[in-house]
Amino acid sequence: MLDPELLERITARRAELDELEEQLVKQLAEVRAERDELAVAERVLERMTGQLADERAQAAPMPGQVGGRPVMLIPHREPGVEENALPWDYQRIIAAVRQAAGPVMAHEVGEVVGVDISVRSKLEPLRSKLVRLVGRGWLRKLPDGRFATRL
Repeated sequence: MLDPELLERITARRAELDELEEQLVKQLAEVRAERDELAVAERVLERMTGQLADERAQAAPMPGQVGGRPVMLIPHREPGVEENALPWDYQRIIAAVRQAAGPVMAHEVGEVVGVDISVRSKLEPLRSKLVRLVGRGWLRKLPDGRFATRL
């Protein structure tokens, strides 16, 4: 005959194991759901990284052609790109802006670099160079039209 105390212990242990199994099944479902979410996040990240790389490649300025070779005369200001990478006349313009006591107008830069500022057709190419330096990150243009060096 079976011992009733042993049967009761077996039944109690089986109930404990059933409860533990429920907890583990729930925990396993949560782990699987989180793994699935991570897999989706990883795919989204890869897709977004690819899209950003494509956008950056499309937004990158197209270099000009000199002797059949691609060149960019006025490079973007980036770490590792020094002012001496600029053409000499652009270096003179930056030096003139830097020497000024504060932000300067195009005609003030023209006086320093030797442009005949009384003739508008001589001043406009200088203004264009200043704007190009602003666009490439070498200078900044204030709302009042004056130019200053980058901080």
